[in-house]
Amino acid sequence: MTVAKDDKFVPHPVKDQFPGVEFCINSNPPWAEAAVLAFQHYLVMLGTIVLISSIIVPPMGGGPVEKAYMIQTMLFVAGMNTLLQTWFGTRLPVVIGGSFRFVVPMLYIALSHRYSFYFEPAIRFRHTMRAMQGALMISSLLPIILGFLGIWRIVVRFLSPLSAVPLVTLVGLGLYAQGFPLLAECVEIGLPQLILLVLFSQYVPYWYKSKWLDRFAVLISVAIVWAYASLLTAAGAYKTRPPNTQFSCRVDRSGLVSAASWIKFPYPLQWGRPTIHAGDVFVMLAAAFVSLIESTGTFIAAARYGSATHVPSSVLSRGAAWLGIGILMDGLWGTGTGSTASVENVGLLAVTKVGSRRVVQMSAGFMFFFSILGKFGAIVASIPLPIIGALYCVLFAYMSSAGLGLLQYCNLNSYRTKFILGFSLFMGLSVPQYFNDYVITTGAGPVRSRSTWFNEAMLVIFTSPATVAAIVGMFLDRTLGYNHKDVRTDGGRHWWGKFKYFERDVRSAEFYSLPYGLSKYFPSV
Repeated sequence: MTVAKDDKFVPHPVKDQFPGVEFCINSNPPWAEAAVLAFQHYLVMLGTIVLISSIIVPPMGGGPVEKAYMIQTMLFVAGMNTLLQTWFGTRLPVVIGGSFRFVVPMLYIALSHRYSFYFEPAIRFRHTMRAMQGALMISSLLPIILGFLGIWRIVVRFLSPLSAVPLVTLVGLGLYAQGFPLLAECVEIGLPQLILLVLFSQYVPYWYKSKWLDRFAVLISVAIVWAYASLLTAAGAYKTRPPNTQFSCRVDRSGLVSAASWIKFPYPLQWGRPTIHAGDVFVMLAAAFVSLIESTGTFIAAARYGSATHVPSSVLSRGAAWLGIGILMDGLWGTGTGSTASVENVGLLAVTKVGSRRVVQMSAGFMFFFSILGKFGAIVASIPLPIIGALYCVLFAYMSSAGLGLLQYCNLNSYRTKFILGFSLFMGLSVPQYFNDYVITTGAGPVRSRSTWFNEAMLVIFTSPATVAAIVGMFLDRTLGYNHKDVRTDGGRHWWGKFKYFERDVRSAEFYSLPYGLSKYFPSV
């Protein structure tokens, strides 16, 4: 006598493609809806650009005018890099924007003693920017070479779902300092933004059957809270508050609208001829390496939320090369930072359930528009940063959960799996925390060699949670019990085996083939 199986106790099935996505990579929403969704992508990536420029411009000697023009330049180059990546790179719906991992190298250059002799702030800013440009252009060769020569393809073939979990998860969790701490700089507007975003994007779909409120939750919640912040500013709620509070809460304290020009077209070498210093280049190379690793994790998450199959190794290598070209363009135009695949925009794919490539490409149009018409772009860029911090709390969380979703391929009833997973995640959080605390207490990193550039390069690498976790996880996965018969299935390698090579799965051509028949001349292997 057989006992009927109760469906309640059947494990959830493993999915190569993420279900529930309303528009996948190759499907497109109506044009009007796509335009609004594209503006949302522009809005969330703008916050990172404003935040990075706010950090690095003052040490360079720049003021509101330089900051406004740097933001315009970063937007313009981000638009170009986004189009190049979606056309010729991975072809995933990812925005290529500024990276926080380049902040340390930029500050290293900006605070260099060789610029202390320039007493005129504008002159110091230009000379500092030229040094950053030279370092970016040389460091871009690392991802370009690794990508176009296929070296990165060989590296990522060693990735399994088990070793990819800490990488993808900590790409999002590693940015926790940009979430609630940024929101808390002005709780009275940051907390309402977070509550409204969670309400519209998560709760409302269960109460009210409408695709508009949750799909445009970011835009609606930001508009409401921005208007609320404007009322508080006009009512004089912050007149007697400390300067830091006024800067975080008021909508008229950024100085960008008055400093930005009406029309200005960013162009290559606009700051002058780049200069090259060996130490700057080595520190920037470390940042380019970290950006490459984190972007790889972001690409994997974007494929999930775009309802595509896992990214073939050759496509990741192709994306790495075009990421390097993006960093080269950062150096040519002088953006003050390097490029990476935008984490917050991948989170937005999950919020909207729209993974359309066309929507992300349309967002590049908004980047071009607002970068050239500076006054209009400055109005949007003057959104208080606590509102951006509230968005990050949700968007970075979705990025992290994309990594945890890869656990479906792994055997969680294995001690080996639990050790590799737990140890790599713990070290990915603990090691960067040690380095950051050491810098706070002593003013320098824990690596104290005679070469300052080497010390800073180690600081860049080991303050990246995703990089530390990826190195630890991949090493353990490839060495611990490697020849044991159950290792391949426990780590989920058999699930990704068909995606190691482009031709092994027919769906790879559907999602990742180059446009205009270019795959015939540049085949993926």
